Amino acid sequence: MHPPNFTLLMNLSFRVLVLDGVSPKGVEILERNPHFTVEVKGSLKEPELIEVIKDFDAVVVRSQTKITAKAIAAANKLAVIGRAGVGVDNVDVEAATERGIIVMNTPGGNTISTAEHAFSLLLSLARNIPQATASMREGKWERKNFEGVELCNKVLGIIGMGRIGGEVARRAIAFGMRVIAYDPYLAAGRARSMQVELADELSTLLTQADFITVHMPMTPETKGILNAKTIAQCKKGVRLINCARGGLIVEADLLAALKSKHVAGAALDVFEKEPPAADMELLKLSNVVLTPHLGASTAEAQESVGIEIAEAIHDFLAQGIIRNAVNAPNVDTRTLSVIRPYLQLGEKLGLFLAQYAPKGLDTLVVTYSGKVSDVDTTPVTRAILKGLLAQAGGSEVNEINAPKLAKNCGLNYSETKASETGDFTDFIRVEVAKGAEKFAISGTFFGPHPRIVRINDFSLEATPEGYLFIMENKDRPGIVGWIGSLLGKHKVNIASMSLSRTEPGSRALSVLNLDSHPDEAVLKEITADPDIFSVKVVKL
Repeated sequence: MHPPNFTLLMNLSFRVLVLDGVSPKGVEILERNPHFTVEVKGSLKEPELIEVIKDFDAVVVRSQTKITAKAIAAANKLAVIGRAGVGVDNVDVEAATERGIIVMNTPGGNTISTAEHAFSLLLSLARNIPQATASMREGKWERKNFEGVELCNKVLGIIGMGRIGGEVARRAIAFGMRVIAYDPYLAAGRARSMQVELADELSTLLTQADFITVHMPMTPETKGILNAKTIAQCKKGVRLINCARGGLIVEADLLAALKSKHVAGAALDVFEKEPPAADMELLKLSNVVLTPHLGASTAEAQESVGIEIAEAIHDFLAQGIIRNAVNAPNVDTRTLSVIRPYLQLGEKLGLFLAQYAPKGLDTLVVTYSGKVSDVDTTPVTRAILKGLLAQAGGSEVNEINAPKLAKNCGLNYSETKASETGDFTDFIRVEVAKGAEKFAISGTFFGPHPRIVRINDFSLEATPEGYLFIMENKDRPGIVGWIGSLLGKHKVNIASMSLSRTEPGSRALSVLNLDSHPDEAVLKEITADPDIFSVKVVKL
């Protein structure tokens, strides 16, 4: 589906469906255009949405209405879906992409609102404000029962230093708190500029913090980051706050820690299941503050995201301008036809480095050679960033917001063009650095087939898909055969293999495409060999 051209507006009209109580100011922006017919409804269930969506060119939602695959299949004219908010959990992005429908969101509209709510919960937790209010309403005067603690000179641990974490840090510093941050993707220089201490390990933060607040996306890496094991590492009397995603804190483990008094209190705005069950035990504890997912629920935030998404929808329909899209790069048709294969290759090169290189990177440099260097390669660089930062930002990371996330992490990135291509017609080299440590990977195409052709100083040929087993070892006879036999013994099949060395008897690199991920026992047995320097398994 091609976006409409501005010059065709005299002959085109567009119908926009606005749901879930999106800000009236956003609706006004759409209604100002005489070529737009705007229909405003409340939240719709799937059957109701299927009935009405077929006649609309655009639909705007908040979080209540779910734009499912069935609803998308019923949409005959739909060109764009706008989500007035950050997450797109209520939109089937894959189904929309298959239909050529753009999905847009508003990544920055509720940053201040959520940060302020997190800090409000922190203050309420420190001074027992909700509990004291409830006591007063019962006609009691229990000053001694609600003695609190001061924030000044206390240590706040922030897990996740994106936009919201950064805003919470600013407010904590203003209250005289010492802030320690844990974020594997935050560069040390960026942490210093924010006046926070950067913890190398999560345990460093846990053992020092008086208050801990989490501000991370939900990913396999972050799910349950505060659990029985990590909570046990915290100082006795710690207070925990979660305004980010339900499931970052394991509720059963938190409940046990609250009952044992190891955790003095908790404040939660999000839950593993929303709404939580009426008999949830956390509701019964007096040292817990609970709110019903209010992080983005301010008049200013809802007005901001409503206006932002309305402007994006308007500009897309009226002029074909794409911004804040989660499923499409901002690129013209001609350029896209040239770079389309490189978008997927670039994302996989970034994803490889995310798993192979250390966290907390300072710089990223992308070098393009060959015909791809003759066009705007910005979308490819963004695809590389998306892959590199996928574990840091989760499903919210896309080609649009990846540069912003890189900036928040203190990652400086650039791209260069080279005239020499060496042995290849086209060539992409991605180098990342953390201080003096540097890691590089290069990719190209053999016909239509993408290949990894260089890792650091080793030339090779590997297919960038599935599980890649990367082993750096001393070049000695029989070591590769031993690896193959060991993997075979554990039912791990090798699909293909590429070997490289700098010179006989020196360091060598083996890259094996595997059909499955070897378990930890196998990897431990391999790394026990003194001639094997490192082993990593990367999933692409």
